[in-house]
Amino acid sequence: MINDFVFKEKYNVYDLVEVIRALRSEGGCPWDIEQTHESIRKNLIEETYETIEAINKGDADMLREELGDVLMQVIFHAQIEDEKGVFNIDDVADENCRKMIERHPHVFGEVNVNSVDDVLTNWDAIKRKTKGQKTTSQAIDSIPRELPALMRADKVQSKASKVGFDWSEVGGALDRLSEEIDELREAIASGDGSKISDELGDVLFSAVNVSRFVKVDAEEALTSSTDKFIGRFKKVEKLAAERSIDMKSSSLEVLDELWDEAKKSM
Repeated sequence: MINDFVFKEKYNVYDLVEVIRALRSEGGCPWDIEQTHESIRKNLIEETYETIEAINKGDADMLREELGDVLMQVIFHAQIEDEKGVFNIDDVADENCRKMIERHPHVFGEVNVNSVDDVLTNWDAIKRKTKGQKTTSQAIDSIPRELPALMRADKVQSKASKVGFDWSEVGGALDRLSEEIDELREAIASGDGSKISDELGDVLFSAVNVSRFVKVDAEEALTSSTDKFIGRFKKVEKLAAERSIDMKSSSLEVLDELWDEAKKSM
């Protein structure tokens, strides 16, 4: 048991820092003491997605809780480095404040902007300068490979587009998508697993390119389509049960008819 911890009616951010310190100190929690950056890295991703879930639901109570969980993860990682004497949570905040001030010269400096596009252009230019990125390739390389694949593809394409490496309109992107689908058909016909994987990747990459032109977030669009599929599948399963149809042994034609019926009803 930690004897020097101070209990309060209402805690603040620094109290959370103290809670994490206590958990990882001698006499703290055996599980927390054993953790490393690597062992809890997935937790940060999970908490981030749960925060997004709260935003999507418009649930303020849930959002407050999930933001706290994300903040706890940030403090936990900072505490691990603090124990090594490398940096602490104040250093994290200091660096972020300096970054925000530097990248908003229209707020903290004398730069004038006329639109959001101006803000984003300045942001990218300042970011590239501070990171020493002299070429677009370097900027593209800085995009984390760990991002969700559709999101990463969008960011890569967007950076390439800024130097003119892009179609002039959506028609070109659609044509390329059709070409990639044809190549996927050929790969499937060949039975070459490696080639099939490669061509399928090209189809997905091209689909993301189309999404950029029509200003649709590919990640959100796929999530929506998946939700739609789940809803329709539930309806198909319900219809099959009501009509004593065994889905496992039923023909594809019968299941397709149920799907069409479910599609029309939703």
